Amino acid sequence: METKNRGDLVINGIGASNGGQFHLVTLNGRGTVNSDLECSEFECNGSGTVNGNVTANTAKVSGNASFKGTIESQKFTVDGTAKIGQNLYAKQLQVSGKASVGGKVKAEEIKLRGILTIGEDCEAETFKAQYRFTIGGLLNADQVDIEIYGECKAQEIGGQTIIVKQHKGSFMGTIFKPFFKTQLETDLIEGDRIELENTIAKVVRGNQVRIGPNCHIGVVEYTEEFSQDKNAIVGESRKA
Repeated sequence: METKNRGDLVINGIGASNGGQFHLVTLNGRGTVNSDLECSEFECNGSGTVNGNVTANTAKVSGNASFKGTIESQKFTVDGTAKIGQNLYAKQLQVSGKASVGGKVKAEEIKLRGILTIGEDCEAETFKAQYRFTIGGLLNADQVDIEIYGECKAQEIGGQTIIVKQHKGSFMGTIFKPFFKTQLETDLIEGDRIELENTIAKVVRGNQVRIGPNCHIGVVEYTEEFSQDKNAIVGESRKA
């Protein structure tokens, strides 16, 4: 994206813009952009609203941002709160704050250390999550690495290697544990190598399957290896 010769859009107080093509877009106050944006860098440090789509090389939300359309970015970072009405396409997605996407998410790498809500499917090469997420459709990634710190949900999960572990926790985590669920809930998990802890699933299907502690699985289907922890419940296991 060639944006070096474009101007910048900076809103420090209360202001609005009609959108367009820029090099740098910075919303520090209460800014509103009323149509599509195309820029090299997008930053929202205050309270921002974009009533359209955003195409950017890098986009970062440190404040509170609402996007009515779709976001396309090489790198999208959420340290604050971001609400995306439609879809999100990014090479790298990092969420340390709170992000919600009404449609689908497609990325090469997703790193979650906050709260992520996706209305439809989520597709990535690597999905690494700590804390909480809700995915209304399929979570599909080559590498799925989930460390459960709160309640995590997905309709289905598919990948090559799927590892779900219980967060070992800190002193504060131990105190507040009775007040929220620390588990993954899904209908189906399907992959080559699967290792699960604190997971509730109707069906788990894979080549090598290890069901760890605090799991409640309806059916396990495996082709090579299967093991079950003494503190796990499996309704039925069968070798294909």
